[in-house]
Amino acid sequence: MLVLSRRKNESIMIGEDIEIKIVGVEGDLVRIGIEAPRAVEVHRKEIFLAIKEENQLASQRKPDWSVMKQMISDMKSDEK
Repeated sequence: MLVLSRRKNESIMIGEDIEIKIVGVEGDLVRIGIEAPRAVEVHRKEIFLAIKEENQLASQRKPDWSVMKQMISDMKSDEK
């Protein structure tokens, strides 16, 4: 792990496109600003982990094909 010290209004660059800036320090609370391309997802770690867990659960679920068949059947009957 790289550990750096920064003061308010100082930044850290990750590659050429991502800038992490210290925008405020109050006691043990540090406010951080992040500038990154829109294609780069930026989340707090607890949110990232929740998304990852939800994606894993979704990939393990087996689809209920009877529901899908019924929906297709209903759509076909609506077209008539």
